[in-house]
Amino acid sequence: MSIVTDFPAIIQGGMGVAVSNWRLARAVSRLGELGVISGTLIAVVLARRLEAGDPEGEMRRALASFPIPDVAARVLERHYIPGGKSPESAYGNSAMPSLRSPAELTELTVTATFAEVFLAKEGHSGKVGMNLLEKLQLTTLPCLYGAMLAGVDCVLMGAGIPRSIPGALDRLARGETAELRIDVLGAGSEEEFTTRFDPQAFCGGSAPQLHRPAFFAIVSSATLAMTLAKKSNGRVDGFVVEGEAAGGHNAPPRGPQQLSAEGEPVYGARDVPDLEKIRQLGLPFWIAGAQASSGKLAEAQALGARGVQIGTAFAFCDESGVTDELKRAAIEASREGSSRIFTDPSASPTGFPFKVLGIAGTVSDPALYASRERVCDLGYLRLPYKKPDGGVGYRCPAEPVEDYVRKGGAEADTRGRKCLCNGLLATVGLGQVRRGVPELSIITAGREAASLARLVPPGQDRYSAADVVRIVRGA
Repeated sequence: MSIVTDFPAIIQGGMGVAVSNWRLARAVSRLGELGVISGTLIAVVLARRLEAGDPEGEMRRALASFPIPDVAARVLERHYIPGGKSPESAYGNSAMPSLRSPAELTELTVTATFAEVFLAKEGHSGKVGMNLLEKLQLTTLPCLYGAMLAGVDCVLMGAGIPRSIPGALDRLARGETAELRIDVLGAGSEEEFTTRFDPQAFCGGSAPQLHRPAFFAIVSSATLAMTLAKKSNGRVDGFVVEGEAAGGHNAPPRGPQQLSAEGEPVYGARDVPDLEKIRQLGLPFWIAGAQASSGKLAEAQALGARGVQIGTAFAFCDESGVTDELKRAAIEASREGSSRIFTDPSASPTGFPFKVLGIAGTVSDPALYASRERVCDLGYLRLPYKKPDGGVGYRCPAEPVEDYVRKGGAEADTRGRKCLCNGLLATVGLGQVRRGVPELSIITAGREAASLARLVPPGQDRYSAADVVRIVRGA
């Protein structure tokens, strides 16, 4: 049974790459709800903030509180550029994740999640969570440990079946080595590939006992919720139940894929989560997907939910990491009635449907997508595969087509794929610059992007996290 008794009714979604940043999480937590930071690509986010000169000094201030000073010092030495790089120059590339990632990437990842959670928790007594994607397996353990060092209260994870995460949290809290089994394409059923994280080795011989955060799995069906509740290797504390209206990655429709005339996956009655079966598990749950309206919270609670998770409405508020230019464009499109969300069955290298907001000048423009040079220089969505010689290689359907095919991938798998790693970083102003050309943004949002304008107070052209909370509470 869950021991979660004091988590609030509103969860702020852990969106994108640094969309749900520490500023947004802190703002929501200060209001008494659950602020959540995104752990996706967080190592790259920290590195680029430091290379940009950390103009407000927040990253350096957080690193000054990191409990292993030598590690923080090495991260600063590798990445901090006093005064920042020039706007025309490229960011440096850190190592790509792998089954045995180099120590410098592990250190960067641990310090990055520590810094994000540390800043999100600063100045209030509210709870802070971290969101991760199960599909990004190679960096999960150091992400968890860094957040736990900063006292994260909750870990939320979707985009997969995270049965091994509760047990990993248990072991990391005790200062013990944790392992995760990694999916390797082409591996036999008898073969096992793992990543591991040893807190004692990382801490130089003696690891502290840490608070074990609550674990909330993000699910789209009662079947998955029941599987996780009964077959995980540790305690599951609750669920976020997400419908297809939510932004980011969506669960694929059940059964054979069918596409609408517009090319979107067709969802039906079988894809509607059975909330009564989830309620019968006896664990708290929150409903996600188009919930940022007055009355939705009461409606969810009447169905047995603890509350709701809100994503899209927070994604374009003042405190989120999305650039001001893109926020303005999204709000203006809502005002004009021209907002367009496309559930793209091909965009994500993970194979999950991915919602894309159509904004001029971004990857959503087919001509701009076609003109972009395909490159894989971050590698967080690469899939491990077994090579003919028995070793493990890595490939991504969004990398250059010839590279993917040379590694044994099918050319058909590359069609329509978009580099989410680079595109999502550009959305928060941390995009790469190659030969003077800035990376294109890709914006994900749920169906509620069409109604962003209703969140804007009269006489203004923007809104805050507090405005969202006020509307959801019905105040």
